[in-house]
Amino acid sequence: MNTLWRLLTEDSGQDLIEYALLCSFMGFAAAAGVGLLGAAMNTSYVSWDTANQSDTLVEMPDPK
Repeated sequence: MNTLWRLLTEDSGQDLIEYALLCSFMGFAAAAGVGLLGAAMNTSYVSWDTANQSDTLVEMPDPK
């Protein structure tokens, strides 16, 4: 019973747990942000590449 009371009333180590939770939240947010950024960059590149592939840079004359 004494141990349970000590766990509920003492706050030593609380700051370490808060920092660990904050770091884990920042890590998950960064991973999600990189995933979204990668998807947006892929979409942008594909649309740019499609536009460039449809344009002809040099018109070849007909060899007749």
